[in-house]
Amino acid sequence: MTSQPPHSADDRPAFTTLPDLALRDLGAAVVWTNDDLFAEAQNLIKTPPAQYQPSTFGNKGQIYDGWESRRRRQAGVDHAIVRLGAPGVIAGVVVDTSWFRGNYPPHISVEAATVDATVPVQQLVDDTEWVTIVEKSPVDGDAQNPFAVDAKQRFTHVRLTMHPDGGVARFRVHGRAAPDPRFLRSGPFDLAALENGGRVTACSNMFYSSPNNMLMPGRARHMGEGWETARRRDDGNDWVEIRLAGRGHVGLVELDTSYFLGNAPGAATVRGRDGDSDWFDVVPRTDLLPDTRHRFVVDVDRPITEARIDVYPDGGMARIRIFGTLTEDGETALVEQWEHGER
Repeated sequence: MTSQPPHSADDRPAFTTLPDLALRDLGAAVVWTNDDLFAEAQNLIKTPPAQYQPSTFGNKGQIYDGWESRRRRQAGVDHAIVRLGAPGVIAGVVVDTSWFRGNYPPHISVEAATVDATVPVQQLVDDTEWVTIVEKSPVDGDAQNPFAVDAKQRFTHVRLTMHPDGGVARFRVHGRAAPDPRFLRSGPFDLAALENGGRVTACSNMFYSSPNNMLMPGRARHMGEGWETARRRDDGNDWVEIRLAGRGHVGLVELDTSYFLGNAPGAATVRGRDGDSDWFDVVPRTDLLPDTRHRFVVDVDRPITEARIDVYPDGGMARIRIFGTLTEDGETALVEQWEHGER
């Protein structure tokens, strides 16, 4: 199949550097749609860019890697409701109409809501109070259509509406995760996990793949689900900085090089800092093996709010886990975020 040409990073709004909370790989799901006769709505939340091969017909017509509803013959609109993989504060959305040229919707709108994840679907459809985060707006066909969102509250679900019908390839919902405070003390807490609110704030190199991949839930299934840098030809090294979900004490660090066989880093260090303090060692420079989960028990009595992982000199990492316990003020901040919106 032919893939869409890469979109220049210089053209993308700043909010697209934040994690996509609507990825299927993060646990998101399209829980309801009123119509996906031509192409199923679950395609909206796939991780790879949409692909297309002309003249590939199924029993419902040309096959599209996206969501496509039938042509409307009566007034109305088409909806798809997405349960976010990680509830959070939304900074912006991208309505990607790649490959939809004569069948894209002329207008879209987006709404959001906060409901319990276990609410029955019909109740979600019939009784939910939706908040408009993107007003009815025109979109272009075969294009990335970004919309910044000015909302501070935390949402669990989003509803994409096509006016009146058509096709959308991918629906990206960028933002910051906000964990449920009921689960903060119920077991091991990964301070770096994307679903808990951890996020990458700086990175030296992301030539092959995003460092946000390292904070995704579960084990990586192949090398493409980790972070990989270009090969270095100088005397420097690559690094990534992570803002943790909250201020906390670290007890266990895991550096997982699974599936990186000939391109794992030779060594790594993990440092931490508390606010604007100087960086200090959490895991001193340690040699790493390819395709291996490395686990380090940590005995550091200082809390941290950020972590920095340096790899020497370059290479790939599948996952980073930073398990620990929140400080009292760290937990309070997360509870306030849950109740009142973004920190």
